[in-house]
Amino acid sequence: MATDGIRVEATTSTLPPAREIPGSFVSSVKSWWAAGEKDSAAAEERLFRALPFFQSSTWPRQSNVQPITATSSRVTLSTPKRYINTFSITHNNPAHKPPTANTSPVVVLHGYGAGLGFFFRNFGTLGNWVSRTGMPVYALDWLGMGRSARVPFVVKAKRHDYENRVHEAESFFVDSLEEWRVKMGLEKMTLVGHSLGAYLSVVYALRYPSRVSKLVLLSPAGMLGDPNSTTSPARELTDDQQELESPSHSTAGGKKTSSERAKDVRDEQKKEKEKESRTRKVFTYLWEEGVSPFSIVRGLGVFGPMLVGRYASRRFSGISDEETRNMNDYILNITLAKGSGEYCISHILAPFAVARMPLVDRIHEVKVPVAFVYGEHDWMDPLGGLQSIERLKAAGNDNARIYVVDKAGHHVYLDNSEAVNDTLMKELYTDF
Repeated sequence: MATDGIRVEATTSTLPPAREIPGSFVSSVKSWWAAGEKDSAAAEERLFRALPFFQSSTWPRQSNVQPITATSSRVTLSTPKRYINTFSITHNNPAHKPPTANTSPVVVLHGYGAGLGFFFRNFGTLGNWVSRTGMPVYALDWLGMGRSARVPFVVKAKRHDYENRVHEAESFFVDSLEEWRVKMGLEKMTLVGHSLGAYLSVVYALRYPSRVSKLVLLSPAGMLGDPNSTTSPARELTDDQQELESPSHSTAGGKKTSSERAKDVRDEQKKEKEKESRTRKVFTYLWEEGVSPFSIVRGLGVFGPMLVGRYASRRFSGISDEETRNMNDYILNITLAKGSGEYCISHILAPFAVARMPLVDRIHEVKVPVAFVYGEHDWMDPLGGLQSIERLKAAGNDNARIYVVDKAGHHVYLDNSEAVNDTLMKELYTDF
C-alpha cells in the first residue's frame, strides 16, 4: 500500500480529561477559549484510547496481543493545504491475506458536519474484522469537515442552475475521495456511509463504478425529491436518546418484515412532522438555505459551547458520562473550526432536506450490492431505501436489502452500536 503523503501526528503522552460539559457562562467561555487544532486532536484521541489496538507516536498500544494497530494520520492530496484526516486499522502482518479475492478495504464516511470520531463504538468490531481478514479499515473526515483541511468551498453555478450546482457540490467531496484512494493505493473499496456520507458514497459509486465493491448506507440523505416525504431534519435538534430507547409499535404483534417495519418508521415520522413548531421549521429552512447550524454556533461566540453541550447531553445520553464528555469536546472543536464543506447543504438539498437531484432517480445504475440501514425512530424517510431497492431490482441488481434497527434514531450506528455492528459484520462477511 502506498504511504506517500501520510504523516502520523504527534500527541501528548498524557491527555487531560475532557472538560465538563458547559453548564454556565464561565465554563462556556473556558471551552470556547480552549478550542483549536491542538485541542481538537486531543478530543479525537480521547475517543480512540479505549481501543486496545490504538496507538499514536507517544501512546503505545495497550495490548500487544492484538494483531492489528490503529493510527491517526493526515493524507496530503494535491497540495499540503489539502489533506484528509484518516483513521486506519491495519494488520501487523503484511503476509496475512484475506481468504477471498472479493474482499476489499472498508472505508467509513461520516455525515453532515460530523467527523470520523462519531464511529468510536464501531471500531472495535471493525478491528476484529481486520484481525480475521487482514483487510484494512479506514475512516475519513470529508474534505472541509471534521479535522480535514478547511479549504474554501466554492460553487460557481448560478442559483437556479440546480444540475450544475449539485454536480459542483458533489465533486468537492467525491473528487477528493478519489484522490485519497489513489494516494492510498487502493483498487476497490467497500463504502460505509452515514447520512450525507451515504449520499456521497452513492455518488462516488456512480462516478467511479470500478472502484466500489459494496455500499452500506446508514440512514442515507438525499434519496427522495418529494417535498411531502416524512424526512424531518428538525428532529436532529429535538430527539432525546432516552426516548429513542423506548419500545416501538414496530415490534408489536409479532415479527415483521423489514419493509413492514420501514412503513412503521414512516408512520412515526408523519406524527412527529405534524408537531413541528414554526421555530423548528424556520431553523430547518435557514439550514437548508446555507445558514448552517455550525455558522450559528460560531456566531454565538462564547455562548456556542453551551448550545453544543445541551445538544450532546440530550442526544448522546445513552453512552457513558465519560463518553458523553468526550463527544461534547469533540463536537465542539470540529464545530468551531472554520466553515467549509458544511456550505454544500443548500446546493445538494432544497429546504426541508428534499434532494435537488434525488438518488432514487439515479441509483438504478449502481451494479454492486447495496444495504440500507435505518433506525426505528429515524427522521430520515425509509421510503427512499424501499423505492431504491425496487429500482435496483428492476435494473437487474437483486443484491439490495433494508434493515431497521431497534432503539435507534438517525445516528443509528451510535444509538444501537451493538445491533449495527452485527449488521456490518453480516454484510462484510457475505463476501467470504
